[in-house]
Amino acid sequence: MYFLGIDVGSLSCDAVLIDESKKVVAWSVVPTGVRNLAAIDRAKAKVLDRAGILETDLKAIISTGYGRNRVANRTSAVTEITCHARGIQEVIPGTRILIDIGGQDSKVIYMGENGKVLDFAMNDKCAAGTGRFLEAMARALEVDILDLGDLDTGAGSDLILSSMCTVFAESEVVSLIAEGTDQREIAKGLNRSIASRIYALVKRVAKNIDDLTVSMSGGVAWNRGVVRALEEILKVDRIQIPENPDTIGALGAALIARERVEQ
Repeated sequence: MYFLGIDVGSLSCDAVLIDESKKVVAWSVVPTGVRNLAAIDRAKAKVLDRAGILETDLKAIISTGYGRNRVANRTSAVTEITCHARGIQEVIPGTRILIDIGGQDSKVIYMGENGKVLDFAMNDKCAAGTGRFLEAMARALEVDILDLGDLDTGAGSDLILSSMCTVFAESEVVSLIAEGTDQREIAKGLNRSIASRIYALVKRVAKNIDDLTVSMSGGVAWNRGVVRALEEILKVDRIQIPENPDTIGALGAALIARERVEQ
């Protein structure tokens, strides 16, 4: 039997296919674009093709994310909070704090020892500190988004952007460049600003995170500069990053699909 999880986000549509033993058989990440129905179809087609099976071989489909209600033939739709918590517990057992920074929102999930969600906090509707924010900052710095994560290497100043609004922050970056500020210092300032925003969310769900395992999911987990800034402000030796952080929600959805069939 096969079980499919689909996470339809603002920047990407992620699909994870597992078998009855919970083994990941195939996964895919495709850009969502303006037509999320087409993205859903592409993500689903990719995992089915890689696994060499047909859609009729699927026992259950669970969808999550912003576009979860647009997934055809779904068994059910489940919230992102539940799916991300389930996914991270599968790959990094014992996680108590999960930081998920996606395309247009950020959330922090606080879990008990058994992986049950105890509390969570999300940013407001502003895209500050998310994937879209970082894309805008990369454009302003005239670097590839993939290079942004290591751009702060060697920076030593305590620069922090005064605004986290995407529009105003982009203008601030342009002004800093015009003043001759080193790209590395600006990048570090960006990372510190994002980390400060996430720190506030963490404190809303857990006053004390000493000795708690902190993990991270979402596409921004690939940005090493942001991860380092978070480790510094949270005073943790290491934030745990799964092998494929942007597919954690889809993995959780697939696992929930399997568990519901078993029940």
